[in-house]
Amino acid sequence: MRVDELLKKPRSGDVLSHQELVYLLDLAPDSMESYMVMAEANRFSKELSGGKAEVHAQFAVNLAPCPYDCLFCSFAKVNGVFNESKELKPEKAVDYALQFERDGANAVFLMSTATYPFGRFIEVSQEVKRSLQPETTLIANVGDQTLKHAVKLKDAGFSGVYHAVRLREGKDTRLSVKGRKESIANFKEAGLEVGTCVEPVGPEHTNEELAEMIAFTASFDPAYSGAARRIPIPGTAIARLGTISEARMAQIVAVTRLGMPRSVTGNCTHEPCTLGAIGGANLFWAEVGANPRDTEQSTENGRGETVSSCHAIFKESGWDVGNGPSRYYNSVTTEY
Repeated sequence: MRVDELLKKPRSGDVLSHQELVYLLDLAPDSMESYMVMAEANRFSKELSGGKAEVHAQFAVNLAPCPYDCLFCSFAKVNGVFNESKELKPEKAVDYALQFERDGANAVFLMSTATYPFGRFIEVSQEVKRSLQPETTLIANVGDQTLKHAVKLKDAGFSGVYHAVRLREGKDTRLSVKGRKESIANFKEAGLEVGTCVEPVGPEHTNEELAEMIAFTASFDPAYSGAARRIPIPGTAIARLGTISEARMAQIVAVTRLGMPRSVTGNCTHEPCTLGAIGGANLFWAEVGANPRDTEQSTENGRGETVSSCHAIFKESGWDVGNGPSRYYNSVTTEY
């Protein structure tokens, strides 16, 4: 295969095959060919998004040890990082959301642990929705849901959700691939747009696994896909497997962009970094409150970026950030 020939396929609307995705992922991250892939992914992202990146902002409505034991997550009960349950008061949730809106976030995310009572999540969400401007995009980051619950999220004012089948789901987690996929189908049937990601990538994941997951995310025409590396939680068993470099992450982000259809405008990475943006990422997240990659109870005192700092990283990477509601989650009706 020739890289320059493969790069022509997404331009003409053709889909890269599993073998072609693996070939691009097999390239050395610091090779000339990988830099060609990153450059084309960057060009392609800017073409599809009109050269405008987005910054979304997330806060957690609760913090609790979670029995689903995702080994890469600081909330996992088995990891013993957080042993007490705490819940955000509705007025604090409103404060967080209003601050994100003032800061210019293109979407506001409410996240909960998988066992947080769904009815309570809806109640808090409705308080938040009432406090925001009608056009502000509200997104849910919650556990697997039935169609009935997905409809309730839509009725509560959510435009979309974030949901992913994580790498080695069912092995590194107590959740099933089937359940995750059924939830994605339920969200879409309820009229919610679904953002997703190839995550959390570690050194042990093979290029075949990554290619399979890239193809899966492309298969349901998400609001965005992308890729995120695993951030190790100190002292956990999975942390001993190590972390991939930002250069490798940028390569995977770039290949993911080229593996998506043209209808997918967004290409995310997390945590925010210049190399990811140069590799074609046009979506970052700011975070406050609990964070599954942080051992701080309030990630604004730890790993969390602000809307402003995400803007600055994009600027350093040659991107402008769009104003107003997210076009990735409202691609048909919204313009910057």
